Amino acid sequence: MAHKYPKDRFDVIPDDLQRVGAHRAPRGRGRGWIWVGWSALACAILIAAGVIGLSVINGTLDFKAGTGTGTPAPSFTPTQTPTITPTVNPSLHVTVLNGTTLDGVAGAVAATLTAAGWQNISTANASDTTITHTIVYYSAGANKAAALGVARSLPGSTIELTQAYVDSGADITVVIGSDYKPATP
Repeated sequence: MAHKYPKDRFDVIPDDLQRVGAHRAPRGRGRGWIWVGWSALACAILIAAGVIGLSVINGTLDFKAGTGTGTPAPSFTPTQTPTITPTVNPSLHVTVLNGTTLDGVAGAVAATLTAAGWQNISTANASDTTITHTIVYYSAGANKAAALGVARSLPGSTIELTQAYVDSGADITVVIGSDYKPATP
C-alpha cells in the first residue's frame, strides 16, 4: 500500500535552479534520429568496402579502364555459320507417314527416296490426315544434313528438329502433306 508523506521543503524547487545529480534534463527534439543516421552511414561504408573487396579478390575491378590509355578493346568479328551440305546416309532409318486422304502416297515417296539412295525405309499412315505441308523431321543435330538430303528429294518440303518421333525408332520421319507433288522426270 502506497504511503503519502506530507509536503515539505524538498518538494518545492525554484524555477531558476538547474538540476544536477539524479535528475535529467529533457531531451532535445529530433535527437532520437541521430542513431538511425549513424547506423545508415555505417551500413553504407561496410557495404562499399565489401563490394570493393570482392571485386579486388575476383579480379573484376580495374582502375585503369577509364584512363583512356592502354590497349583498345578487341572488336567483335562475327563468325560465319558453316553451310550444311545435304547428304544421303543409307544406314539411317527413314519412316514415311502419309498425312493425306490419298492412298499410296507414302509408297510413292518411299520409291522416290529409294531411287535417291536411301535403303532403310518404312511406310505408314499418319494419325492425322489433314496435314497441309510436307515436313522432314529429325531428332538429332547430327542428322540435319541427312534430313536436308531427304528434303532435296521431295520438292517443297522443309526440315524441322523435333523430339516428337523419337519413340518410333526412326532417325528421320517424313510426314507427307497435301502440298506434296511427285517430281516429274
